[in-house]
Amino acid sequence: MERGGVGFHSQEAILTEVIGTYRQKEPPSTTQSQSAVFKPINTSVQVLGHVMFQPAPISGRHQEQTILFGRLGSTATVSTPLGVTVSDEGEIYVADLGIKKIEVFTLQGTFVRQFPMIELCGQGMESVDVAMGRLGVWAVGVTCLKIENFAVHYSKDGRVLRKFHLQQAGCQRGVAVDTRMNHILITQTIVEDWGGARGEVIVLRPDGTLMRTVDGRAPGSGWLSSLFWQQRMKRLMYISVDGEGRILVSDWDNHCVFVYNEFGKFLFKFGGEGSSEGKLKHPYGTCTDSSGNIIVADSGNNRVELFDMTGRFLKHITTNIENPGGVAMAPQGQLVVTCCKNHTVHIVPSSMIYSSQC
Repeated sequence: MERGGVGFHSQEAILTEVIGTYRQKEPPSTTQSQSAVFKPINTSVQVLGHVMFQPAPISGRHQEQTILFGRLGSTATVSTPLGVTVSDEGEIYVADLGIKKIEVFTLQGTFVRQFPMIELCGQGMESVDVAMGRLGVWAVGVTCLKIENFAVHYSKDGRVLRKFHLQQAGCQRGVAVDTRMNHILITQTIVEDWGGARGEVIVLRPDGTLMRTVDGRAPGSGWLSSLFWQQRMKRLMYISVDGEGRILVSDWDNHCVFVYNEFGKFLFKFGGEGSSEGKLKHPYGTCTDSSGNIIVADSGNNRVELFDMTGRFLKHITTNIENPGGVAMAPQGQLVVTCCKNHTVHIVPSSMIYSSQC
């Protein structure tokens, strides 16, 4: 510009203004690096393991802390939180049994809105679980007198889009949505004539049409076969569907998580009663992260556990939540956990989920 020239002088004012604007801005922060960790598994097939990307600690920075809200928190109030789900926009939907409403919060724990459960047969709905679908939120629950079981599809602002009755099957149900196929999956526990409990998953179209029932029995296996009793589900709690369409169901009585493929074929189960690493006691909520790792609310052991996609134990995410219930992964990487006993909701940062310490 000092040497002159018509072309340069015509841009001088513009360039000066742009450079001046950027001089007022703070320099960008250093990008946080991530370490890649390979988790080998024992197998004879081509799959040798998978790689998880874990946030690397940054020197000079404090570790992110869990956000807590609810009756014992400070930013919002919940009564009896059970099931939980998170939208793509980062809004937390909580099924609050105590006030018979679905409450919505931000990922910072700030209350956004709430909408009441519908009434069926003149009775209010007690919602026990929620799941995010293609066009809104699905909820399952029972009427106050435990007479009717039902599923309801809400828009994200609480408008009822559709509803249908379900077979009467006790108070506890879980719901999940396979968004790839737009199928609704609901758990139910049937009490047998001889007093035992039998768990199953019904797969429905959005209009309530039954597609299939998943009960763990191999084709052609009768109730006398050992395979039937090995794969038999009992008292089911919650359910989730991973990115490949696999179905994960927590079984309260068997103290384990059953895993099926998208067509309902039994793949494996993991857990088993106990408190050592890899064991579970009355598991509740399940969900998966973007890498396929499985997260389980180990309610009876007061902890939340991380397993790989084959059910191999990786770590304790947290051991200080009493009787954790529902769990859900946020698109931004946080883990949301409900605690019915303490009337609280916990938002665990991703740095705590994958760190080497629980």
